[in-house]
Amino acid sequence: MTRNVQRPRLRKGEDGHGPTLASPLIAAVGAILLGIGAASDDMGWLAVAGGIVLAVGLIALMVINHGTVEKGMYGRLDEIEKK
Repeated sequence: MTRNVQRPRLRKGEDGHGPTLASPLIAAVGAILLGIGAASDDMGWLAVAGGIVLAVGLIALMVINHGTVEKGMYGRLDEIEKK
């Protein structure tokens, strides 16, 4: 007996991973500003601003990663599960 089994569609590239690079760079700048602000005596405002920039960078990383990488991956997994 021959079964008609379709193989899952595989992606052969790293498409979608490039846009996620910007947000870790933003988070890294925030971490550096946070460290500088925490180390100096009269620059507490810089520590607060660095913490905010760090948080925005990390949240942006999660959102961009979901929109560019995970959304397509989960869409392909849903197609496989439907078959």
